[in-house]
Amino acid sequence: MTFEKVRTRFAPSPTGYMHVGNLRTALYAWLIARKNKGTFILRIEDTDQERKVEGAVDIIYRTLAETGLNHDEGPDVGGDYGPYVQSERKDAGIYEKCALDLIEKGAAYRCFCTKERLDVLRAENEAAGRQTKYDGKCSHLSKDEIAENLKKGIPFVVRQKMPSTGTTSFHDEVYGDISVENSTLEDLVLIKSDGFPTYNFANVVDDHLMGVTHVVRGSEYLISTPKYNLLYEAFGWEKPVYVHVSPVMRDAQRKLSKRDGDASYADFIEKGCLKEALLNYVALLGWNPGTEQEKFTIPELIEAFSISGISKSPAIFDEMKLRWLNSEYIRAMDHEEFKKTAMPFIRKAVRKEEVNLDPVIEGLHKRTEFLCDIPPQIDFIDELPKYSAELFVNAKMKTDKVNSLTALEILKPVLANFSDWDHGKLYELINLTATEKNINKKVLLWSLRVALSGKELTPGGGTDIAAALGKEETMKRLSNGIEKLKNNSLTEN
Repeated sequence: MTFEKVRTRFAPSPTGYMHVGNLRTALYAWLIARKNKGTFILRIEDTDQERKVEGAVDIIYRTLAETGLNHDEGPDVGGDYGPYVQSERKDAGIYEKCALDLIEKGAAYRCFCTKERLDVLRAENEAAGRQTKYDGKCSHLSKDEIAENLKKGIPFVVRQKMPSTGTTSFHDEVYGDISVENSTLEDLVLIKSDGFPTYNFANVVDDHLMGVTHVVRGSEYLISTPKYNLLYEAFGWEKPVYVHVSPVMRDAQRKLSKRDGDASYADFIEKGCLKEALLNYVALLGWNPGTEQEKFTIPELIEAFSISGISKSPAIFDEMKLRWLNSEYIRAMDHEEFKKTAMPFIRKAVRKEEVNLDPVIEGLHKRTEFLCDIPPQIDFIDELPKYSAELFVNAKMKTDKVNSLTALEILKPVLANFSDWDHGKLYELINLTATEKNINKKVLLWSLRVALSGKELTPGGGTDIAAALGKEETMKRLSNGIEKLKNNSLTEN
């Protein structure tokens, strides 16, 4: 099937945060449009008014803007096919007009059944082991009966009239050819009693009226697609190309879900995942470029992306893989770019403005996967934490407390008399001291690291930390370490 111009859409419901699966749908639709020099549309599907969340539309706008998934048409940018919000399209009478057209064609009908009758019908079907679907009672009402019900003001919904025989088939670009028996299809509600269209009806009407050529959505909608196609046929409209994508899974059994509290786009950004890395990883959730390449720029994604690379197998969201990919983006930054990016997270732990952060930033740059990894690594800078004297014992160096005490007592006067407080110069000084005293350099550096940080692992070595803290604080903490070892205290500073 060929189209003069490719038009895709992202049609989220404003029901909360931007789920990873939603972001992937938006990305794939955007990539298809950009790959084919087409148009990407944003449409807000707010037909379910009860689930609408205040501020959710702004989250959608903000996420698309931050990730660079710019839309060519939408509520905030306009276009020739608006309104782009379904509640506004409802107010314009678009869905009502289309529903009346179907009723006149005999492809839909008004259903006046009460909730009580539907509940009884459902219970009877379940008890008999039958499919729980509407029995089509109101499809047989005469014109006079319908007119009388309308005159009485009896509430009604509009239902799609499904054929009872034959099959409906369609082709999906990912799942191939699919056929269903029409006898299994329920008469869908198209217009609810409050006048709002259902998702199933509105998305078909809007996709056609907005000229959407490629529909990208989750594979959970495969089961509904035959019903959508029957609507297209009833209207006499051309069907779009279907691209159903597999679910994003938390593990082999469970899907990622908003209701289960799984992380959203905003959650990962708050953790310090770079948006470029997250978008890159999301692209790989169910799509294979056919090469070994895993790190992509946006232009590279546009060039490499193809619908044929989308897999029908569920994609497992692996946060460890995302961490690795994010670390690759971080390593690719130069020192100043990383410093600027990391600074908001650094300031969560370090509030002292006089601290020279450059020596530890270099170490952070090498050890950070998510930016939220930063504060726990440097929380010792503002205030030395409580630590045990046992921390001075490093098994790899086969040293003990006496060795560390001796090391610190050697370092104290050497550092006290040294004025060139640069981490490179400090390292040279300690190297020279180790040679002069015939002591393993590692013993001096390890002992200094522990005394200054109270930690086993730090971003940078002892001389980096000393350079960051400054001479006065370094000497204070070094003296504290000596006293701790002399007292052999395990818990107190």
